[in-house]
Amino acid sequence: MIYTITFNPAIDLVMKTPHVALGDLNRVDSQHFVIGGKGINASVLLNGLGVDNVATGFIGGFTGQHIKQTLEETGIKTEFIEVEHPTRMNVKLKSDLETEINAPGAEVSSDEFKQLLDNLEQTLTAQDTVLLMGNAAPGLDETAYQLIAKLCQEKQARLVLDTNRDLLTRCLAYEPFVIKPNHHELGDIFGVEVTKEEEIIYYAKQLQQQGAQNVIVSCGGDGAYLISQEGKVYQSNVPIGTVVNSVGAGDSMVAGFVARYLETKDFQQALQYGAATGSATAFSVGIADKALVETLLEQIEVKEIKEGD
Repeated sequence: MIYTITFNPAIDLVMKTPHVALGDLNRVDSQHFVIGGKGINASVLLNGLGVDNVATGFIGGFTGQHIKQTLEETGIKTEFIEVEHPTRMNVKLKSDLETEINAPGAEVSSDEFKQLLDNLEQTLTAQDTVLLMGNAAPGLDETAYQLIAKLCQEKQARLVLDTNRDLLTRCLAYEPFVIKPNHHELGDIFGVEVTKEEEIIYYAKQLQQQGAQNVIVSCGGDGAYLISQEGKVYQSNVPIGTVVNSVGAGDSMVAGFVARYLETKDFQQALQYGAATGSATAFSVGIADKALVETLLEQIEVKEIKEGD
C-alpha cells in the first residue's frame, strides 16, 4: 500500500475579482474551495491513476472534515489523526494583482503525533511505500520527520521524501528511497549555485553518499534528472503545453514516479511517467487526470547520460 502523509493540510478559498480595494468593501465574481497539501495532492493524483492509497496526517474541525469527506467521496481511504483546532484555510485572491494569505495551521501535540507514529508502526510492512511530503505543522519539528524515517527504515518500507532543505537533510541517514529537490534547492543544500548538468549530477550523487537511494532533481522547463541507486543517470524532457498552475506539479511528479516504479520496477519508465504527471498537472486547473497524463506521455523522452561523453 502507498501511504501519503500531510502534516499541515489546508483548504484554499480561491476568490476572483477584477480589482481589490484595500480598506473598502470588495465583492467577488466567483469563489471555490480547493483541498491541498503536498501529500493530499499526491493522493488525488494516485487515485486518478487508479492506484490505491491511504491519506493520513492531521486534520481538525469543520475544515478538516471537509478535506476528509472530499477525499473519501472520490474513493481515497483516509486515516487522519484529529487535532483540537481546525485545519487552516488560506485565501487566494485572483485579481489584477494576485494575493495569497496563508494561515500557519493547527498545532499538533506530541500525543497526537504519537498516535500517527503508533498507527504506522502497527501497519507498515516491507511491501509499503510512504510519501512524506510538505513542511511541518506548528508543534512539530525535524524530530517528527526523523522518527517516521527511522520507522520506515526499521520496517523496510520505502520512504519517499519531498520537503524543505533542513528537514530533508536531517533524514538522509535513514536512507530514503527517493528524494526530490529542485535544482535551486539542491544548490541551497550545499551553499552553491547549480546551473550545469554536471553540477546537478555531482551534487545529487553527494546526497546519495549521505544516504539517499535515488535522487530526482526537477529543473522546470529543462526537465528532470534521476540519479538511480543502480548508478545510472537519466534525463527527461518536458512536453509542449501551456502552464496554467504550477501548484501540485511537483507532488504529481513524485506520485507518478512512484506509481510507475512500483508497477514496473524500471527507473527509466518511472521518470518518464513522473515527468508526464508533473507536466499534466502544470497544464491543468487542478490535479491532472489520467487521460492528459497518457497523452503527454508520448512526448516524454528519457535518455541515459553516460558521464564523460
